[in-house]
Amino acid sequence: MENKEMDTCKLLYNTERVKLYIPEYGRNVQKMVNYIKAIEDREKRNEQARAVIKVMEIINPQVHLQEDYEHTLWDHLHIISGFSLDVDSPYPLPSMEESREYPRMIPVQKKPLKAVHYGRNIENMIEFVAEKEDGEIKNSMIRALAIYMRQQYLIWNKDTVADEMIYQDIERLSDFRIQIPEEIRQMKLAADGSHSKPVMQKSKVQNRFKNNQKQRKQHNNK
Repeated sequence: MENKEMDTCKLLYNTERVKLYIPEYGRNVQKMVNYIKAIEDREKRNEQARAVIKVMEIINPQVHLQEDYEHTLWDHLHIISGFSLDVDSPYPLPSMEESREYPRMIPVQKKPLKAVHYGRNIENMIEFVAEKEDGEIKNSMIRALAIYMRQQYLIWNKDTVADEMIYQDIERLSDFRIQIPEEIRQMKLAADGSHSKPVMQKSKVQNRFKNNQKQRKQHNNK
């Protein structure tokens, strides 16, 4: 008796079932679409298809972020049906070839980072600013960049940081193509002066200043 019960209680795993075309909607939506395909009356089939579209909209609410989300839902309905659902869709049928295309690969920058604690985005921003012509716009961009770099520095380093250290980092990371104007050096990056204590960072600033001077001379001698 126990052996018979064991045979009838076999678990059915999803890996043993038919593969879902769009797993985000779940297996129940897949069953609904399969049921619609079996309906012979076309008017009834269209009615049930519209009902399933409403269910898919509830299950996938983020689809509303798209401009023409209803078109996307109808495309998904046809994809789930394996492009074999014969209904009167308000939109053109999607192409099977387009649905099987893989997204284009995003190119990854393999150039090593000069300062890991700042990240690649800041280095890209520095590169962008360095290519700008000198003037008020570039100076505004340099100051905005310095403020952002100071914020990012303090995220990973809970100690205080002197403004001069940030300015030296900008010059160094730009290979000295960016020279911090004197009027910017005289401004405080922190909104509250109590957040920056140059005295505590004096030794670090001096050491980094000496290193920057050496790198600048090496750069000019090339």
